[in-house]
Amino acid sequence: MQLTRRQIVAVPLAASAAGLSVPLSAAADDRLPGWTATRGGDGGRTLIVTTLAPGGPGSLAEALAASGPRRITFAVAGIIDLGRTTLHLRNPFVTIAGETAPSPGITLIRGGLSVATHDVVIRHIRVRAGADGAAPRSGWEVDGLSCTAAHDVIIDQCSFAWATDENLSASGPRFAGGDGVADWRAHTSRNISLTRNIVAEGLSNASHAKGEHSKGSLIHDNTTGILVAQNLYAHNYERHPLVKGGAQVACVNNLIYDPGNRCIHYALNGFEWGDRPYVTGEMSIVGNVVRGGRSTRADLPFLIVEGDGDLGLHMADNHVHHADGRPMRPIRIIPTERTPRILDRPRPVVWPAGLQRLPADRVEALVGARAGARPWDRDAVDRRIVAQLRSGEGRVIDDERSVGGYDVLARGASDRG
Repeated sequence: MQLTRRQIVAVPLAASAAGLSVPLSAAADDRLPGWTATRGGDGGRTLIVTTLAPGGPGSLAEALAASGPRRITFAVAGIIDLGRTTLHLRNPFVTIAGETAPSPGITLIRGGLSVATHDVVIRHIRVRAGADGAAPRSGWEVDGLSCTAAHDVIIDQCSFAWATDENLSASGPRFAGGDGVADWRAHTSRNISLTRNIVAEGLSNASHAKGEHSKGSLIHDNTTGILVAQNLYAHNYERHPLVKGGAQVACVNNLIYDPGNRCIHYALNGFEWGDRPYVTGEMSIVGNVVRGGRSTRADLPFLIVEGDGDLGLHMADNHVHHADGRPMRPIRIIPTERTPRILDRPRPVVWPAGLQRLPADRVEALVGARAGARPWDRDAVDRRIVAQLRSGEGRVIDDERSVGGYDVLARGASDRG
């Protein structure tokens, strides 16, 4: 079902999927409560993107490089070809308002976005990175969007596909700033909301130097205040998300379709921590739905805890099944030098104030209707991903050309132009 913008914004909205009606209580520009109340650049000057060129006057790159509070809007729509580069956002207090673009919106190809600052809101942007014909293991490694030592960032209602590294991540240095965990946490990503995005088709055996690298989201060691909520993950081999040692993360009401070798994953790797004292990670995993698909291994568990460090864990109301309806094993522990312990938390210890969770039986309808950039005006990739979710089709891919690649995007932009 392709919704109109009027339907998306309506209060309440009835979204039909699998015969369910899901009323939404908020308009499309409301943000889920997280650990940041940032408004990005709202209240600052307005910068208008007037060209699809990757740089120069009127470009998105120019607006990102500007200083001072700013709200970036769009007078143009279509594809910005980054030519195997990454756009860098280093100056704070920015809102990227992709919903302001005419139809079909803004899509970045052959590159990605890097956020290495604070007080940022990015909404309704698509990133379709792609291998771009690069040879397998040739070293073309690109994230869709990475938050690196960033804080107070909201990535909401965006779409990511075809990255050769992570599709979407919150990362940074593990041990910067001093000798203790408080310093480490103050110098890496924190207070990051990754909400209502589509994170799909990370490329598997593509151009990453390590080989297989279809990855959804990486949440790095010692990150804190990370909310991963109401996202649609589809056809990624691993990392839905992968949470590293000592991180504090809430995973709430996500829909994970066709995970391959790992679903949700926690790992403190002792060889990365050396002789530093291990820090217990904390996760609240509540109200998520997993549906296996063609790429899902037959014995895949919902949560893998791996490595050397302990995890404080609250899990509740997760509906997790293989494609044939078999329930997934809830947890598997994989030890290395030592066996990590799971410390049961009877109540969520990682939970932003004001966040209301939906019952898991309402998640598929909500996320299928609302996730991703411009759900009233989806592009061909998002429409296909949502259709595959409903039909049980699709799989992890190695090359964007196997599903039409950039040509599909160009045709879609031309059709609507």
